[in-house]
Amino acid sequence: MDKKKLKKGITLGALFFLPVIFLLFLYPSTNNYNPLDVVKNNVLDFQNLSSSTTDLQLENHITVLGFLGKDPESKVVETSNLKELIYDKFQGFKKFQVIMLVSKSTTDATDRLKKELTKYGELKYWHFVELDDSDTKKMFNSLRSSEVLDFNLATNKVYIVDKELNQRGRLDNRTKKEIEQGKQAYPLTAYNASEVAQLKNVMGADDLRVLFTEYRQKRKGEFNSTSRRADDLKGDTN
Repeated sequence: MDKKKLKKGITLGALFFLPVIFLLFLYPSTNNYNPLDVVKNNVLDFQNLSSSTTDLQLENHITVLGFLGKDPESKVVETSNLKELIYDKFQGFKKFQVIMLVSKSTTDATDRLKKELTKYGELKYWHFVELDDSDTKKMFNSLRSSEVLDFNLATNKVYIVDKELNQRGRLDNRTKKEIEQGKQAYPLTAYNASEVAQLKNVMGADDLRVLFTEYRQKRKGEFNSTSRRADDLKGDTN
């Protein structure tokens, strides 16, 4: 084999194997992350709410749950952020859904919001569910939250609910610097849809990916609940 052919073979080999090696470094190991914490058990499902007429359910799904209340259109910025940074990224994952709770008699406003959101793609796994005021409060109170719903029964925060009706988040959301400074642990139970950085870098880049990795490993019988979360955990695309 002459030098030109040898050089060509080495170049082609490098082009093939380097991306593979790079992806292996990015792919989460079964032993380098903690599962996303359960911060609350027994989140209510829709069949437990008398005003619900939907066939949707939280059980057996990975759900991003939000509260838009009596004025859904006022949350156009938050829902647009959520669609672009979370929904569009995870809509292909099995059993993933986004559910926004709205008040009864907001059908027209909800339809206008939906029309605005669908300018940038379909909402096949994004649903709006109407509830009366009492059931909206019941649903919210079944979650762990440091805040309350506003006068419109809405909030900028969204919540992660797993397939077993557990609310997921972080029991200790301190940074490395805060831990070194000896600051007291504090939880992260919800994600602010007004904050692009939190949706993109915390909820999307880390927490939801960790949760999908957990369920993928459970399907394969590889799940280890004592494993450690990698600080630089990257995406699970299965």
